[in-house]
Amino acid sequence: MKILVIGAGGREHAIAWKLAQSAKVTQVYVAPGNGGTAHEPKVQNIALSDHEALADFAAREGLRFTVVGPEAPLAAGIVDYFQTRKLAIFGPTRAAAQLESSKDFAKQFMTRMGIPTAAYQSFSDAEAAHRYVEAQGAPIVIKADGLAAGKGVIVAQTLEEAHEAIDWMLKDRGFGQAGARVVIEACLSGEEASFIAMVDGEHVLALASSQDHKRLGDGDTGPNTGGMGAYSPAPVVTPDVHAFVMREVITKAVKGMAAEGHRYLGFLYAGLMVDPQKGVKVLEFNCRLGDPETQPLLVRLRSDLVDLIEAALAGKLNQVEAQWDRRHAVGVVLAANGYPQSPRVGDPIKGLLNTGAASSLGQTKRLADPVGLERLVFHAGTEDRSGELLSSGGRVLCAVGLGDSVKLAQQHAYESMAQIRLEGGQYRKDIAWRARRNNGTLV
Repeated sequence: MKILVIGAGGREHAIAWKLAQSAKVTQVYVAPGNGGTAHEPKVQNIALSDHEALADFAAREGLRFTVVGPEAPLAAGIVDYFQTRKLAIFGPTRAAAQLESSKDFAKQFMTRMGIPTAAYQSFSDAEAAHRYVEAQGAPIVIKADGLAAGKGVIVAQTLEEAHEAIDWMLKDRGFGQAGARVVIEACLSGEEASFIAMVDGEHVLALASSQDHKRLGDGDTGPNTGGMGAYSPAPVVTPDVHAFVMREVITKAVKGMAAEGHRYLGFLYAGLMVDPQKGVKVLEFNCRLGDPETQPLLVRLRSDLVDLIEAALAGKLNQVEAQWDRRHAVGVVLAANGYPQSPRVGDPIKGLLNTGAASSLGQTKRLADPVGLERLVFHAGTEDRSGELLSSGGRVLCAVGLGDSVKLAQQHAYESMAQIRLEGGQYRKDIAWRARRNNGTLV
């Protein structure tokens, strides 16, 4: 069978890599892909972007199904268009994707459904927003209502920072139309985690837990980014937390969307804040796999991803289970000089033997081996220009390490990163530091 993956980032490289492992698959197309997917076995990049061209390609090639990676095509209604063409596609409709494309919609929905989340108010008028912030005090969280590539959240530690954020979004249009409305919510304490599930409209299949690192610098300092690294599993998602989230968050969301006429099909991501004293609350919903969480997650997935997606498309997720590698996985993102404000592009990337994920560091074993892979590199902002690998975006690569302990997985990821050279490249040195805590000691 042939499959299409829409997107160009590290998430899409990992999805294409995992789908291509299936014995059922003859070809995975990625639109538009990147420098890594261009050289992945059984994977081919195609230079298509608009809905009609992609649907025409899917129909002409007789593709089994399409997987949508990023949020923008979902918010633009690509699933709706494919459905009108009777083409199989895994992802939520435009209406269902409002859970991510509008923070205000998501907060109102959570309130209606009784899903635990922070207290909030939404504003399009700057002066009203300023008055609300003055009444609430700091720290406080200012969010752009629309899509902002994972960077539309400002955690203001002082009232001055909060007022500046409001003016930047509502008056200066720092996020364009995405910031024409803001959601201002209480600042929650605790530890963040990512809870991702597959949904078939009725049934839910939870994936392994994970946690990402949003801040640019070590110790969770610096500006918010799209994500500087991630690891799986996340110890903070205990069995009790998992059960609570399935019952009070994911199931309520899926049933609520169906009850309101928006049957949800696709990946559903709940960003959580976990506090041992105050419980679990939802920070946000995303309507796709997280990036960079996808990279360590799919490296740990032992099941055939094709089988899971086909079960979802058939409404039979209750009939399948996902099997996971028992090892830990840690992914470290290499970002370009100037990221996230003004990333520099066009710099040569050195140190990779070639650009396939599993062989870029000289390893050829399949993940199904008893020993298995220990190091992989997934591409995000890269392009192959006449045989030279160049940076083309803010987040350039994600080096993933696997190991029997968090420490060993971390070690393997950073050994890979040490081999890669990118002028001005930056990466965090402490990815998975929380996972290495165990009663105050490192593991």
